[in-house]
Amino acid sequence: MGRPLCAMYAIVRVGNKQYRVEKGDTLLVDRVPDDEGSKLELEPLLFRSDETVFDTGELEKVKVEAAVVGHERGKKIHGLKFKPKRGYKRRFGARADLTRIEIKDIKLLGRKPASSAKPKDEAPAGEKATAPAAKKKAPAKKKAPAKKKAPAAKKTSAAKKAPAKKKAAAKKKGTGSGS
Repeated sequence: MGRPLCAMYAIVRVGNKQYRVEKGDTLLVDRVPDDEGSKLELEPLLFRSDETVFDTGELEKVKVEAAVVGHERGKKIHGLKFKPKRGYKRRFGARADLTRIEIKDIKLLGRKPASSAKPKDEAPAGEKATAPAAKKKAPAKKKAPAKKKAPAAKKTSAAKKAPAKKKAAAKKKGTGSGS
């Protein structure tokens, strides 16, 4: 009959596919590069509890946490190419690399989480002092102009070469006593 009604769920995107998840669900998704036991934060597209949230600004407050349970391989899929009356047959098979993840928690935070990544413009005070000094040193280096080779060197190398051999004369057709 399907799954029982749950008060809170979310629609998340994992690997360009969308899944409906609840707390405690396990999903089989395309391979995720994380190790077993590591925690993931999934991208929510919709959140449903007492009220429905799918506004981009509000979804930034939603946090869907999951853990990697293990890596698996899917069922083998067989395929066949066949062209009649030509003796052409090709068989192939493929198995998908999959990851099993478990949804640990779905939360609606009171406000947006602070971003952990610092902007590139900001740096600690110790790094600011050394960075301009390094930049000043770099333009100071200039390469010396390339020296021109003497034309006399070219003449001597040409004099050492032996003259080219003449090609053998082409034979004329029809001069022999033939049939």
